[in-house]
Amino acid sequence: MKYYLIAGETSGDLHGSNLIKALKNEDAAASFHFVGGDQMQKAAGQTPLIHTAEMAFMGFVEVIKNIGKIRKNLKLVKADIIQKKPDTLILIDFPGFNLKIAEFAKKIGIRVCYYISPKIWAWNQGRVHKIKKVVDHMFCILPFEVDFYKKYNYTVDYVGNPLLDAINQYRFNASFKEDNALNDRPIIALLPGSRKMEIEKLLPVMVDLYYLFPAHQFVVAGAPNFDEAYYQQYTSDLPIKVVFDQTYDLLKHAEAAVVTSGTATLETGILKVPQVVVYKANKLTILLARLVIKVPFISLVNLINGFLSVREFIQDECDTRTVADELAQLISNKEHRASVLENYEVLAEKLGTPGASEKAAKLIVQYSSDKPN
Repeated sequence: MKYYLIAGETSGDLHGSNLIKALKNEDAAASFHFVGGDQMQKAAGQTPLIHTAEMAFMGFVEVIKNIGKIRKNLKLVKADIIQKKPDTLILIDFPGFNLKIAEFAKKIGIRVCYYISPKIWAWNQGRVHKIKKVVDHMFCILPFEVDFYKKYNYTVDYVGNPLLDAINQYRFNASFKEDNALNDRPIIALLPGSRKMEIEKLLPVMVDLYYLFPAHQFVVAGAPNFDEAYYQQYTSDLPIKVVFDQTYDLLKHAEAAVVTSGTATLETGILKVPQVVVYKANKLTILLARLVIKVPFISLVNLINGFLSVREFIQDECDTRTVADELAQLISNKEHRASVLENYEVLAEKLGTPGASEKAAKLIVQYSSDKPN
């Protein structure tokens, strides 16, 4: 079978790469074309049509600013799909772009599978009607999504969470500290996100924490689409290390973490590292988001558990002093730290066991053998 995958950001690239590996195991004749990043390129053994670094625009204002580039990418992908004639299109999250491609593919008779449901339960729930029309098979990775779709009489497949696969398969480096010239002081991990807008807004807040925790060393998890020189403009002359492609090792060695809202909050929770969740964006973006978002939390840990399991600080609440106060509690207050770790046990129970990539691949191969709807 010929598969065409589209991932538009770093987390989707990771899950896409594991799905490619699983599809290879299920389908010996599998061939791939894709939009993605370095991980998918490595798994597929070929270059993406468009790299995720050219795709990830977040927030209303940022999307408007880059509308020309987005339209160009849509046109390029549509033309490539027509040329490659895949048996099955596999879309990975990234709904603003991918639902347009789903609609296009459906019109020309290509089967559409969607791996990792768009977070339409958070906002713009009306999109569910479009999904029912243009997506043949939806694979969900969050337990509560099944019930959400059930309300709209749309049957989905729950495959578990692929982050469990990624972490389970990861080979932790026992020499992480030595390899990165880190000393014996406890580590506070800084995860400022993978998008330029996030880093610009949040890394300065994170870096300022250095002055308030002299007994700790700070390490930034760098995104693959930026280099060390980019981060140095924020870390300045401070002895703050930046590590690339070692986020799981960093979290494994961290006493606590400050994490930008997104997939990383769930990774941090799975690895059982006490965290403070932060988020800032353009003021207009936040204003519009607050008008339409229909969930009580921003972090996946809290959303999956259904209660406040880790503290969240958004926009004006997200300043160095406020974040530092919570960070200090996580480090020094034994009861508070224990409470967060207990909340992670609830999370682990809800997520279940690894195997999402394999489950999704088996179903995709099975569905790809049938005629498209």
